[in-house]
Amino acid sequence: MLKILIIAPSWVGDAVMAQPLLRRLRERYPDAVIDAFAPAWVAPVLERMPEIRRVAINPLAHGELSLKLRWKLGRALRQDHYDHAIILPNSLKSALIPFFAGITLRTGFKGEMRFGLINDMRHLDKQALPLMVERFAALAEYPGMPLHHPVTNPRLTANKEQTQTTLAKLGLTPKKTVVAFCVGAEYGPAKRWPARHFTELAGMLANEGHEIWLLGSHKDTEIGAEIESSSSGAARNLCGQTNLAQAIDLLAAANLAVVNDSGLMHIAAALDKPMIALFGSSSPGFTPPMSDQARIISLNLPCSPCFKRECPLGHFDCMIKLSPKQVFEEATAMLLHAGPQDKNLAK
Repeated sequence: MLKILIIAPSWVGDAVMAQPLLRRLRERYPDAVIDAFAPAWVAPVLERMPEIRRVAINPLAHGELSLKLRWKLGRALRQDHYDHAIILPNSLKSALIPFFAGITLRTGFKGEMRFGLINDMRHLDKQALPLMVERFAALAEYPGMPLHHPVTNPRLTANKEQTQTTLAKLGLTPKKTVVAFCVGAEYGPAKRWPARHFTELAGMLANEGHEIWLLGSHKDTEIGAEIESSSSGAARNLCGQTNLAQAIDLLAAANLAVVNDSGLMHIAAALDKPMIALFGSSSPGFTPPMSDQARIISLNLPCSPCFKRECPLGHFDCMIKLSPKQVFEEATAMLLHAGPQDKNLAK
């Protein structure tokens, strides 16, 4: 039986983009065992992919070299007797563990000084494969073979029982249409719509009878608290109160998501959730929300995308001038066609 190990990315959104690769591997090798090696903060995303049997946790911190520990981790993986490793990050560090594990075939793109560590080296044509999801999926094919089309959108699974457990744990009993605001963005403040804009939008939507949930990590707790307070409680701050698996459940339970360009944006898209994605300093050209139900709003100013963590010009016009009224009008139109919260939940 073929055994494949996926060396997963360290970013949540990038991990979501790997799912079409897994689907293609399953098409090619129906009986194969597919496992993943991933950081703990990414594991909940991979666990929602039906193609994955097991996620082995990578205990190394982001960017940590620690050769001795990598050697020990690789030696521990030898007992699983993997035949093939697909290494999604382009770093030297990510290629070390499958090499130390003695995995016979090690596939990945040409990266930083990886010759020998990668023995199935692919050369990336960025024009032929402009999207990250396409680049990952291409690694499922034999060397020299073209990308198999169509590349389907990433999909994560959620089920009603898991979601109900999460709602009960958080004391949530939604009786109205739920709009989830994903208020953070791990990369930096230039990707974040201002808190005051989220506050104004929350008030507008609450006046229309909608329930607002604020989702984000512990790093977003203060922003969430500010929005909750400034909106006079129209928005419920759940930032920092959930783990990633629970945040997935809450997004599955919502009718609409309003999101910054973030990992949660990609999760909402992979749940096929109606969503509004707000872009300013970044571009949807490489890692857009992969969903037919996603609506991207960007002012497309001459200075954007700049791809900076903070506005290099100091004015932040790309997000400040993206008005709550504009987003509200789009949200209202989408909510008219949104289905019930649980329409995408497996039984």
